Amino acid sequence: MLKTVDVALTVIQMFTKDEPEWSGSELAQKMQLDHAKIYRILETFESRNFLQKDPTTKKYSLGFAAWELGMAMYDRLNVKEFIHPILEELFQQTEESVFLTLLDKDEAVTFEAIEPDNKIKFSVTVGSRAPLYVGASYRSILAFMSEEFINSYLTRNELKQYTEKTMTNPEEIKRDLEKIRQQGWAVSEGEYTPDIIAIAVPVFDQHHKIIGSLTISGPIYRMTEEKRNEFISLLEKAKVKLADIIYKFPLKIRA
Repeated sequence: MLKTVDVALTVIQMFTKDEPEWSGSELAQKMQLDHAKIYRILETFESRNFLQKDPTTKKYSLGFAAWELGMAMYDRLNVKEFIHPILEELFQQTEESVFLTLLDKDEAVTFEAIEPDNKIKFSVTVGSRAPLYVGASYRSILAFMSEEFINSYLTRNELKQYTEKTMTNPEEIKRDLEKIRQQGWAVSEGEYTPDIIAIAVPVFDQHHKIIGSLTISGPIYRMTEEKRNEFISLLEKAKVKLADIIYKFPLKIRA
């Protein structure tokens, strides 16, 4: 591995939806690296349009070259042609937020989402990331990782309390993971976003390895027990359709 290239790529990966802007000093402090080295990297990315610098704040954000790479990958994955219709059908059946989440190393990434525009909804942002231990969308992925990975993950990561209902006890999380494996789906209430219920099923690739999850979410007052049972059935059917697409057109979406 080329250390200089690795550091430079780590710098560019610091620019996320949650933290889209950084100054050189902020990055140097966060990454515990020499200020001069950080500024050289930033200036190089700026010269190639991967980053742009605000003349007033002096902070950097992603530039058009980064956007072009992202769009190139998005188009290659044929999201609209193959995956979007499945999510759209599920949305039409439920009238609740529907989203596909994918595994990326130690995190989950919202890959595609459809939301109602005339109701209170669970705001889902394509490209947003979340830890694997919190909520149905993410634990339905973690549940089907290896036991070694699960134990390591729960030991080496800070289990942040997002709401008062967030599971942070490793043993409690493991019990829920076992339940998910047995029943084949996950449900959570207000763990990541207050007053929101999420129901999710795992999604596997053509080699039967976990790659993500498919989720329906909505406000607690709309998610009655009857609807939950109906949504689980709809998710299972949509999951089969999604699997057919993945088997026919293998998606290179997993890290």
